[in-house]
Amino acid sequence: MKELDINTWNRKQHFDHYMTLADPFFAVTVEVDVTKMYQLAKKTNTTFFARYLHACMIAINSIENFRYRIIEDKIYIYDEIAASATIARPDHTYGFSFIYFSPDFETFNTNFLREKERIVNSTDLFPPVNSKDCIYCSAIPWINFKGHKETFAGDVKDSIPRLAFGKVVRTQNSLMMPLAIAVNHALVDGHHVGLFIDEFQNNLLKI
Repeated sequence: MKELDINTWNRKQHFDHYMTLADPFFAVTVEVDVTKMYQLAKKTNTTFFARYLHACMIAINSIENFRYRIIEDKIYIYDEIAASATIARPDHTYGFSFIYFSPDFETFNTNFLREKERIVNSTDLFPPVNSKDCIYCSAIPWINFKGHKETFAGDVKDSIPRLAFGKVVRTQNSLMMPLAIAVNHALVDGHHVGLFIDEFQNNLLKI
């Protein structure tokens, strides 16, 4: 982790502006093609969620702005970002995970399964590790949503991106899944969100 020099940053004015707003977050909802990733999960007997989450985290970690976090009045760049995903329990409650990232799927999947087991065998909402070097993400597989709003506690220094994944729907010969993403505009612009969506989609098509 290293500090970003705000005073020499080419987005300093943008940062200063959005930090004055009551809610600096903006969000978009798109669809991504998950046909090949769904087939890969079935073929390898791995969970579809772990497969597409891994593809997502590769994309997140590849874009520097998604690794920026505001801590007090400074911006830090994390070397690596984990996934804090909601994981369901049989009683329809859920817990927040903290899944450490690895570019290797097998390692990432091991981390995912370890967190899944911890949550299923616990009643805790929060994970033992609950730091800023993560994204928040949820799967909502019951809803083919066209829009989505994340909760916001009112802290303008909250700089953790939020993602939601929706119901997979067949469209002609493809399987499409809604994706919602919300980011703090003080750190991330539409350009960076576009880069992420393109990279995520490319990763979903790689098998």
